[in-house]
Amino acid sequence: MNSSNLLRSFNFLYFALLAMFVSFLPVYLDAQGLPATKIGLIIGTGGFIAIFSQPLWGMISDRTKTIKKVMLLLLGCSTIVGYLLYASSSFVVLLLFTMLMYFFLMPLDPLTESLNFQTAEANGVSYGSIRTFGAVGYAVMSLAVGYTTQYFGINSLAFLFAGIGIISILICLPLPDAPVTGKPISLKSLRNFLSNKETIWFMLLIFIVAVPQRINDTFLGVYIRKLGGTPDMVGLAWFLAAGSEILVFALSFWWLRKGKELAIISFAAVFYFIRFFLSAWVTDPHILVYLQLLQTFTFPIFYSAAIQYLYRIVPEEWRATGQTVLAILFFGVSGIVASYLGGWFYESFGGKQLYLWISGMSFAGLLFSFVLNTVYGKRKLVS
Repeated sequence: MNSSNLLRSFNFLYFALLAMFVSFLPVYLDAQGLPATKIGLIIGTGGFIAIFSQPLWGMISDRTKTIKKVMLLLLGCSTIVGYLLYASSSFVVLLLFTMLMYFFLMPLDPLTESLNFQTAEANGVSYGSIRTFGAVGYAVMSLAVGYTTQYFGINSLAFLFAGIGIISILICLPLPDAPVTGKPISLKSLRNFLSNKETIWFMLLIFIVAVPQRINDTFLGVYIRKLGGTPDMVGLAWFLAAGSEILVFALSFWWLRKGKELAIISFAAVFYFIRFFLSAWVTDPHILVYLQLLQTFTFPIFYSAAIQYLYRIVPEEWRATGQTVLAILFFGVSGIVASYLGGWFYESFGGKQLYLWISGMSFAGLLFSFVLNTVYGKRKLVS
């Protein structure tokens, strides 16, 4: 099996693990009888851990010039901790293991995306042709987990997570490492990148658009259950959301144009607003489930464009770290705001008001993306 196909298989398995953690941890916590504020507290605290763990492992990867070995270590630890997490019920224990999962599992996301992008460049294939299999893995596992927990109970997540984790390690072992840049590591280049005005404004845009997405990620399953939905409906919702990404990633070679990234992000922000505004008015859980098909025009388009834009402005030798900064905003900082404020807002005002709030924030992100596109879009197109 060639390197691209091995990496496609790994993407399928890693994003299957991510589906079990990101999509179903709130459902698992809800099933343990925890209120929305405590669910938000647990996930938000994990977000604080990600702020430190993702740059730590990203810099270790850049300094040691290896992504694969770091990924193997993180996978092994994640598999053990994931099993223990889904076999626990105590609030304190759940908090502890969630923090450890954010320390070990979440840094794998930017490292995997960095490996995807660099391997695609080295082999002359599109990034989307590899990342598509991550969307397939997320979709398939979301559906499988929904039905598994419906028929075997929520605690079956422990055995499922451990099994997929072990297979992921076996697939990762023969993976070739990412191509190593010949440029020396320079802290000055990293400082210049992080202090650049364009970088700061771009990261602010990512934060504004990411918070509504992360709130939806955290509370969608809880909202479906509150509307009378069942665990298999939660699984179907995530299956439709992730499954709708497949064609988008597969065709990224066609629609993801260099120099057009900010305009593409604006396009995604429009549909984020539509998706969350409609979700606010839903009273039937079945309709909310099918609304997740709008993921087609939101996350995969937004995140692919963000990665490509980032890789064009970050110094080559700091790509893994730059990818990590993006992940910190998406899974760390925005996740903290989403979990703490989202949990409080949900419990205080209910799901409808929560979704109205995040639709408004998506609209603000749309306006801000227009501004950045006016300032930087044309220059990037010419460069």
